Amino acid sequence: MSFKVAVVTGSNKGIGFSIVKGLCKRFDGVVYLTSRDDSRGKAAVAQLNALGLSPHYHQLDVVDRASVLRFRDHIKEKYGGINILVNNAAIANSAEWYNSYDENKNIVEINYKSILTIQELLYPLIRNGGRILNISSDCGHLSNIKNKYWIDRLSNKNLTLNDINEFVEWFLEQSKNGNLSKDDIADNATFAAYRVAKVAISALTMLQQKELDGRNICVNSMHPGLVRTDMTLGAGFYSADEAAETPLYLVLEAPATLKGSYVWYDKRILDWYDYNADYYFKTDTLRK
Repeated sequence: MSFKVAVVTGSNKGIGFSIVKGLCKRFDGVVYLTSRDDSRGKAAVAQLNALGLSPHYHQLDVVDRASVLRFRDHIKEKYGGINILVNNAAIANSAEWYNSYDENKNIVEINYKSILTIQELLYPLIRNGGRILNISSDCGHLSNIKNKYWIDRLSNKNLTLNDINEFVEWFLEQSKNGNLSKDDIADNATFAAYRVAKVAISALTMLQQKELDGRNICVNSMHPGLVRTDMTLGAGFYSADEAAETPLYLVLEAPATLKGSYVWYDKRILDWYDYNADYYFKTDTLRK
């Protein structure tokens, strides 16, 4: 008998933790809480155990290839596959509006490049008819990008992985040389690395959907809303449990026809390509 399996990356706190909590209550199968840090992960499991919930735990550092391989082998050996995967692991730079090159590089590594490793190593385990959700952000809508050249390349319907990677490398190069113009990115290029990484994930979602279409796997990205978590330094308009509702809907209840979409926190499907829209993140929202 094969068990259904759900996995949430970076889920020892915040939205990831709340998604695990919801899956433990509503998903008919095994739910994995994963975290980079073992002790924090186990403490989070203990919290859920106290609520009468029983997630499984495994260490998973999404930027450490060896860690992803260990996790893959564990799942493969024990269950043979994954039904639901929520790519939630992320870091933000909430405290500073502008960051050093090293910080920008780190943000891009964790928020975007890690997904490429996950895609390579874990996506082959996703069962036919499975669901993948990439947690993006309002920072991940194309309207965050103001540079005409990159808008044109990213909105091309024949977008390739090379286009996305070159966009990310262009940003890192500009950041390294101190040449990034505040006109290239919305809101005077505040939180630039986070915006670039999340735009890259939203674009990548559509490529992943094309690749997995033949196996009837749904891949979507979403903006969970501004949630009061450590990552936003407590700024936000709703709690992590409230923010988990739309992700849970997308992996458990949404119609199987919802594919390759960019979804807002209130379940609306937005046109990701509408670069003139007013969906980009504004630093004003962090002012209390």
